[in-house]
Amino acid sequence: MTQQYTHSITKEAISELPLEEFTGRIIVIDTLRDVEKAVGYLSEFQSVGFDTETRPSFKKGQRYKISLMQISTDEACFLFRLNRIGIPEALEEFLANEKVLKIGLSLRDDFGAMRKRTDIQPANFLDLQNYVGQFGIEDASLQKIYAILFNKKISKGQRLSNWEADVL
Repeated sequence: MTQQYTHSITKEAISELPLEEFTGRIIVIDTLRDVEKAVGYLSEFQSVGFDTETRPSFKKGQRYKISLMQISTDEACFLFRLNRIGIPEALEEFLANEKVLKIGLSLRDDFGAMRKRTDIQPANFLDLQNYVGQFGIEDASLQKIYAILFNKKISKGQRLSNWEADVL
């Protein structure tokens, strides 16, 4: 039997939840050598978290390429500085690796933005927005899905950061 969760959660209810904190290592990847080491490490896992960040645009018609790709395990979060290194072959191969499940949210947007940098075919990705409905969850935002599943809130305070800045 499939476990059912609450259908939705209000912003007010989320504000009362304890804040989740990532206690693992955060590793910035901005050299090709570091990409190969990170991909070697990540390839050992059955599943990883996946997200991309793009510098926000405040002008109509202005769009930027993906600046940052975040790939995480429970123990480490790798921040690939794509604005500095592009998408190296080792990272392309990882994104196409069918053995590692990559879990994200709104992946269609991420894939569309990735196509501006590479023509690889991403493989074995799970979009949470397409998955949580079978558990009765109607909310589609990461913050709300996380609150429903784990009874904690996550911070989205860095949403409008300039992901191309020298210092993140």
